[in-house]
Amino acid sequence: MATPLPRDPIADARRNWEDSGWSTEAGPMAAITAIMRTQQILLARVEGILKPLGLTFARYELLALLSFTRNGKLPMNKASALLQVHPTSVTNAVDRLEKAGLVVRAPHPTDGRTTLIELTAEGRTVAKNATAALNSEVFSQSGFSSEDVDHMIRILADFRRHAGDFSG
Repeated sequence: MATPLPRDPIADARRNWEDSGWSTEAGPMAAITAIMRTQQILLARVEGILKPLGLTFARYELLALLSFTRNGKLPMNKASALLQVHPTSVTNAVDRLEKAGLVVRAPHPTDGRTTLIELTAEGRTVAKNATAALNSEVFSQSGFSSEDVDHMIRILADFRRHAGDFSG
């Protein structure tokens, strides 16, 4: 972990924005920059846990999604929609996971145009172990209070809904 800076550079940037006459934009700029920096910090923590398991967060998300299905399989296009990523990203993740023996591709039993992604027994074990590690080393020690978590979920869900991420 890097040595902490003596001052908050995002607060400094906000002051610079205000001093430059962009007072209206200064707060939102600081908030967006803080969210992006927080994402970098959290992603580094998560990937530090997943790397020894041979996973990236994107590959873990796919394994976790498959592990929550009734039968451990999903059509590739459905996985892409649920993960909110381009189909090419899912194909890339499946290629890597398949090489590692964690998933297999299978033809859909009734739709010849559709390919299923199926979790292997080893994939189910890796997903379970990765989730346990993330729960104990990241999610249960997030650094956020329960109240802050509830506020963030509400604020970010409202933003995502207004941005067209979901309608419900």
